[in-house]
Amino acid sequence: MADTSRPDHLPNLRADRQPPHPSWLPRQRRGITPQMIGRYPEFDVLATQDSWDDATRKVVLARLEPPGPLRFFTGAEEPTLRAFCDIVLAQDEEPRVPVAAFVDAKLADGQLDGYQYADMPDDRDTWRQVLRGLDEAAGQRCGKASFAAAAIPTQLALVDQFSRGRLQGGTWSELNVRRAWSVCMRMTLTAFYSHPWAWNEIGFGGPAYPRGYMRLGGPSGPAAVREPFESRGAIDTDPVELMHDEDS
Repeated sequence: MADTSRPDHLPNLRADRQPPHPSWLPRQRRGITPQMIGRYPEFDVLATQDSWDDATRKVVLARLEPPGPLRFFTGAEEPTLRAFCDIVLAQDEEPRVPVAAFVDAKLADGQLDGYQYADMPDDRDTWRQVLRGLDEAAGQRCGKASFAAAAIPTQLALVDQFSRGRLQGGTWSELNVRRAWSVCMRMTLTAFYSHPWAWNEIGFGGPAYPRGYMRLGGPSGPAAVREPFESRGAIDTDPVELMHDEDS
């Protein structure tokens, strides 16, 4: 396990300016998390499913079913979609939350967020343009036919430029690049954190209905506010503080 009391685990102080591989976290011992690592190795949200009502249980358990073939994205777009989702979520080993399939299903069913930026196209068009733009950028940077075919360092670099709104030319000239990043990440993160495996990773106790939450106040301190069904983390390092340290 990495020593997070030292500053050299922070991306800005590492030679490649990338965060350490999350394998420094404990191995999951109960339930499933992405890549079978996480801060709560003894926690399994599915152990509490008997406290959910039937409708909630049906919705949540359906997310565990193996995804079928994509319905919105084409066969040519699929590799870039999957590579992008894996890179931005640092999912480089199994088990993975099937984020690409969730995004595809949402777009195929037209289950959009009900709003869009005034200077942006429909989210479905935005996604197609982003994937095309990533393929073009990979071709310009390393001569690869697609983003999915590029080496991981190249993918990371292109995603970093995308997040900063710095990709230009070709398809990118048709988009507000920063807003395109926001559109894609909103849907990607929503998909990831809707899955029980992600809940295990962050120690989320799952649906509150009809069980509810009891400890809404009281004395300060982690032990005072933890619900009976919640688990204490195996690591006390606060990831928010780590990010603040990195930015300082």
